[in-house]
Amino acid sequence: MPAGITCQKIELTLGFIMSDTAELVTIGITCFNAADTVEKALESAVKQDWANCEIILVDDCSTDESVQIANVFAYNHRHIRIIEREKNGGPAASRNTILQHAKGVFVAFFDDDDISFPCRVRSQIKRLITFEEETNIRLVACYASGQRRYSNGYVKPMPALGSCGRAMNSVGVVSDYLLLYKKKQGFFYGAGVPACGLLARRNTFEKVGGFDESLRRVEDADFAIRLEMQGGAFTGTSQIAFEQYATNAPDKSPERNLDAEQKLVKKNKKYLQSHGDYYYALNWPKLRFFHFKKQYLPFLKSFFGIFIRYPLRSIFHLTHTGAARLIHERAMFKCN
Repeated sequence: MPAGITCQKIELTLGFIMSDTAELVTIGITCFNAADTVEKALESAVKQDWANCEIILVDDCSTDESVQIANVFAYNHRHIRIIEREKNGGPAASRNTILQHAKGVFVAFFDDDDISFPCRVRSQIKRLITFEEETNIRLVACYASGQRRYSNGYVKPMPALGSCGRAMNSVGVVSDYLLLYKKKQGFFYGAGVPACGLLARRNTFEKVGGFDESLRRVEDADFAIRLEMQGGAFTGTSQIAFEQYATNAPDKSPERNLDAEQKLVKKNKKYLQSHGDYYYALNWPKLRFFHFKKQYLPFLKSFFGIFIRYPLRSIFHLTHTGAARLIHERAMFKCN
């Protein structure tokens, strides 16, 4: 565990007893060209303080030594299973492969370049069960709080959605945020709905229908929207339980992001049109794209098109996210 990071201890008096009779948890790790980090990710999965875990790593046709490294590590850990996909399908396809082979009552997703602290699974299960008892809802996604570390030492907090504030169990509370950046008063949105921090019951994933493999990005947002539309709810843990390492890859390009974000909007066209928000949702991702590409004239033209239709909302959105984005980028690229 990195220096200065603590993980809140979950006391046995809360009723979570570490024993071999604990319900089985599947830890699913998606892997693609992660030779430099996959061993640490597997090690953090092995060190979880929940007694009964299986670990499934799905490799998405890596071209480096990821599989060899994972197999060497798994040799001494019988509860690790390595599955190699025959065709590259992206994160959604890898997560669905994990779900197809999972035997656990709960499934937690880890990333191949993240480190999860030993308390992560235990704290999420505790929070999920408590939330179920408080709300009498059984279709729940629980997110872990974490932090993202950059190569220059900058660390960005990633507090979990639903880790404080009102219970997020109403249709539109999360979907409107993900599609339109509409925040409703009293709810805590934190770092959104990253799959790298997600734990839920296996039957929750089954009921929602897993992940949409046509999306190479934002498949986690799509899952959350579909869960909410089916009456699901969201909660999160407050303690930091994982550390994410910022990486660059072709599948994270502005072009890939824009394509996936607009596909997500089109999937929800009927819902957005019923609220008069379809044009807004479809065109706002273009602003992010033009910003990342430093194409300022197209940015201004696109913003003007949105502004004349939604003047107050577009100004609010830009002022509330733009300044934060610029501060974040300055910290990202600041030299040591």
